[in-house]
Amino acid sequence: MSYMVTKEAPDFAAQAVMPNNSFEELKLSSYRGKYVILFFYPLDFTFVCPSEIIAFDKVLDKFKAKGAEVIGVSVDSHFTHWAWKNTPRNKGGIGQINYPLVADLNKNISRDYGVLIDESVALRCLFLIDKEGIIRHAVVNDLGLGRNVDEALRMLDALKFTEEHGEVCPANWKEGDEAMKPTAEGVAEYLASHA
Repeated sequence: MSYMVTKEAPDFAAQAVMPNNSFEELKLSSYRGKYVILFFYPLDFTFVCPSEIIAFDKVLDKFKAKGAEVIGVSVDSHFTHWAWKNTPRNKGGIGQINYPLVADLNKNISRDYGVLIDESVALRCLFLIDKEGIIRHAVVNDLGLGRNVDEALRMLDALKFTEEHGEVCPANWKEGDEAMKPTAEGVAEYLASHA
């Protein structure tokens, strides 16, 4: 999967449950001009998955304010996504999520992104795709390990900063922190000031 960073994100067109609960064909390339957080999760009606899906929904406004769209994908059908969205949270559902959930029933999207495990389900993978459709960041977790949504926001901030300022973001950089020039002198200056 890491081999995909710096490469064009594989396009796809698939049925999705949209925020208004309608079924629509979602085409990834139609999101060009926006950043995309594309995340894969194993299955609907499971354990760690709802915590992540709801966590992304809780900060969706932050992603949108930064020009990013969030899209979830699993190997479930769009009918199963719809049923999960329309099941109350206190009954094991996810409630009204305000971003699309894509159906990858034939598992082709998961295969194309290199995240399918044992021809069964997708690992917990996240791809940060830039406005030109290029993958700039990817992270993969095993099935039992939930993602950090704040880290996805931080990486989006870092990508936007490097694009806008031409500087690079050091370890643990967050919005508002000092970055460094991508030169030997810039690195030396940064390290000297943070010794």
